[in-house]
Amino acid sequence: MRSFLCGLLACIYLPLQAQHLQPGFDPEECMGLIQLPMQEDSITNKKYPENYTPLYISPEVGFYNRWFLWKRSDGVAVIQIRGTIGKLESWLANFYSAMIPAKGSLQLNDSTRFDYQLAADTATAFVHVGWTMALGFMAPDIVAHIRELYAEGVKEFIITGYSQGGAIAFLTRSYLEYLPGMPEDIVYKTYCCAAPKPGNLYYAYDFDLITRNGWGYRVVNSADWVPETPLSLQTVKDFNAVNPFINLKNGLKKQKFFVRLYGNMVYNKLTRATDRSVRRFRKYLGGTVYKISSKGLPQLKQPAYAHSNNYMTAGTPIILMADEAYHQKFPFDGENVFVHHMPDKYRYLLKQYYPY
Repeated sequence: MRSFLCGLLACIYLPLQAQHLQPGFDPEECMGLIQLPMQEDSITNKKYPENYTPLYISPEVGFYNRWFLWKRSDGVAVIQIRGTIGKLESWLANFYSAMIPAKGSLQLNDSTRFDYQLAADTATAFVHVGWTMALGFMAPDIVAHIRELYAEGVKEFIITGYSQGGAIAFLTRSYLEYLPGMPEDIVYKTYCCAAPKPGNLYYAYDFDLITRNGWGYRVVNSADWVPETPLSLQTVKDFNAVNPFINLKNGLKKQKFFVRLYGNMVYNKLTRATDRSVRRFRKYLGGTVYKISSKGLPQLKQPAYAHSNNYMTAGTPIILMADEAYHQKFPFDGENVFVHHMPDKYRYLLKQYYPY
C-alpha cells in the first residue's frame, strides 16, 4: 500500500516540477542572453545579469574559439559561444566559407578527428567549413559538460551565441541532435543573435525541423549586414532532384534546329557562369583561406569541399526593424561598418519591439 501511495504521489508531483524552458520567443529571456559578456574580465568583474552564475570558461582552441557555461537562477544551463575577436585566426574562421557535407570527418590535428553529423539528409545538406571546424575544436568539451550537468539533474539547456558565435550555435544544436548516445530527455532551446548564415537550404530545412514549434530563433537587426553573409550563389545543381532543369537538355533536342541552337547557347552560358563562380568561391574561400589558416593550425587537414555556395538563413526569424528613428539615433558615419551589428543596438531594438 505504501509503495502504491508513493507511486501515486510521484505521478501527481512530477508534472508539477515546472519545466522552466518554454517554447516560443521570450524577449526577456533573449535580452538576458544578449547581456551575457563574452570577455573573461567582464565575468571576473561580475558584469553580467544577476540571475546568471558563471560555471565554466573554456580554454581558447582552434581559431581562438571559446565558450562559456552559465546557470540561470531557475536551474537552466546556458551554453554561450563567443563570437569573432581581434585575431587573424578568428576572422579566418569566417572567411573560410567553402561548403562541406553535413556529415563527415575533419582531421583537426594529428591526434584529433572530429566525426560529425549536422542534418538527417546528408546527401544534400551542406555547412560552412570554418565554423564546423570551430565547433569540432569545442565539441568534446561542450558534450562533457552537458553530460556532467545532466548527471547532476540539469536537463534544460539554452544554446546561444552572438555573431560568429551565433553561427556556431546553429551547428552546435544540430550536432547535439544527431550525436549518438545523448540523453533523449534533454530540452534544448536556441537563440542565434546577429548570426550569419550557417549552411545551405537543406541544412536550414533540417534545423528548422528539429527546432520546430518555438525552440530555435535567429534574432536580426534589419540594418545589420552580418546576417546577410556569407556570399551566396545558387546554381541549377542546388535544386531538389526533381526539377524542370533535369530534362531541359532533352527537351531542347526535340525543338527545331535554330530554337535548339539558341536554347543550348543560353543554357550553357547561364550554367557555366554560375558553375565557374562556385569553383572560384571554392578556390579562394576554401583552398586559399585553408593555406593561410594552416600556418596557425599546421596539423589541420584540408577537407573535400561541396560544389555549392548556396547559403541560406536558418531558425525562426525575430526581425528587429530599424526604422527612421533608429537611424537618426544611430547614424552611419561612413566608416564604422559594424555600427548596426553591436549588441547595444540589438538591445535597443529589442526593447522597442518587445517591451516587458
